[in-house]
Amino acid sequence: MNRQKLLLSVLVVVLVLSVIYSFWKMPRQKTVSTLTNTPGAKAKVKRTPQPTFSNDTRVRLDLLSHESEKFSGFKRNIFGPLVQQKKEKIHKHRGKLARQSKMPSTPMPEQPTIQREMAQFTFMGFLKKDNKKTIFLSTNNEIFLVKKGDTIAGKYLVSNITDDMLSIRSSENGMEIIIPLIENRPLNVAGQ
Repeated sequence: MNRQKLLLSVLVVVLVLSVIYSFWKMPRQKTVSTLTNTPGAKAKVKRTPQPTFSNDTRVRLDLLSHESEKFSGFKRNIFGPLVQQKKEKIHKHRGKLARQSKMPSTPMPEQPTIQREMAQFTFMGFLKKDNKKTIFLSTNNEIFLVKKGDTIAGKYLVSNITDDMLSIRSSENGMEIIIPLIENRPLNVAGQ
């Protein structure tokens, strides 16, 4: 208990000393007996002499008129390897689906009709949320959101969506069609 009283008394002394010091150091407004300028009159401005420069210092305006070099274009496509990887993925995926599918790999006579109908749609991009992908397709200045299980053009059921391809199944004959997704390009059936 003695220790607590001692600590309390030391803190009280420090508080009192800090209050006294703050009053002692507090700024006070000062007054003057006479004003140097009369109220409402223009004040006199003291001008400092301008520094003189030697003749060596000058502004070089010729540096301002220097034309910048024009961009000559790129010399190397830095995205080339990425595009190549994407094409390889598409080919691997096609081969995998061809092995899984029991349908013959020869195109059906309906293929040109599918090609025309799908070419009306332009792939704008996709959104991935909660491991579900939604792609944005546009046609005639309208944007459509397409998810797995939706239908396109009223007769093509979306069976799968990946980062770089769309798989649809025809409701007429059950044929599965793979469409590579290339941003801002019309949908083209794979192999066409």
